[in-house]
Amino acid sequence: MATAQLNGITIGYDDENTPATPVTPVTPAPVPPPLVLLHGHPFDRSMWAPQRAALAATHRVITPDLRGYGESGVVPGTTAFARFAEDVAALLDHLGVREFALGGLSMGGQIAMECYRLFPERITGLLLADTFPAAETPQGKAARNALADRLLAEGMKGYADEVRDKMVAPYNTEASAYVHRMMLAAPPEGAAAALRGRAERPDYQDLLARVDVPSLVVVGRDDTYTPVADAEAMHAALPDSVLHIVEAAAHLPNLERPDEFNAALRTWLARLT
Repeated sequence: MATAQLNGITIGYDDENTPATPVTPVTPAPVPPPLVLLHGHPFDRSMWAPQRAALAATHRVITPDLRGYGESGVVPGTTAFARFAEDVAALLDHLGVREFALGGLSMGGQIAMECYRLFPERITGLLLADTFPAAETPQGKAARNALADRLLAEGMKGYADEVRDKMVAPYNTEASAYVHRMMLAAPPEGAAAALRGRAERPDYQDLLARVDVPSLVVVGRDDTYTPVADAEAMHAALPDSVLHIVEAAAHLPNLERPDEFNAALRTWLARLT
């Protein structure tokens, strides 16, 4: 666990398998790019714990807390997606990372698309898990803002109880309990600010056709927030992508079926080395 003061706030993050400086010159072996993973709403970087554990022996894995979540600073109001992306870039500059593979789940996947919009030259591969590229509809904007108001007024518990069985399939009991605890721990002000920013996000559908790096699209078979049809559409739009559907999982297959999710990640990462 570590923190850095960036863009006027504290950013919490984990940086696993930071490369050491060799004592004597050696012939360099192919080095995989660092992997940066962005969590969804209303979670924190601990949602990537199974991926850090599985990949840290072979890859540098960087998992930040997004602004407003976890150990990162909370700024009330509205957090635009461009601000989230600027925080990611600032953290990687702080860590001396120029190029990296980037992945995100749900809102984190949309922020990954925003990163690709703003600094595609730094991204060597793109993972989009249980997410979708379209801008919010008028009805969706109203719903996001109403939920933000509710979280500020009531806190996280009522919302967390309501969405628990959509975030994680109820038959995945251990993951369900873990995710519920994460949601209860989320700061309402940070979650509300992200929801207001998410309501105003750009449309990334045209962007996908311009992505020129190997991409991986993952979705849980039983995801109702971002169903398989959304993942199939992203796969069709991306010029160089693989689609992986995780059976017996809903919106968080990385926690519900981590072994299968990690195997798909390894195959994708091997293409980037």
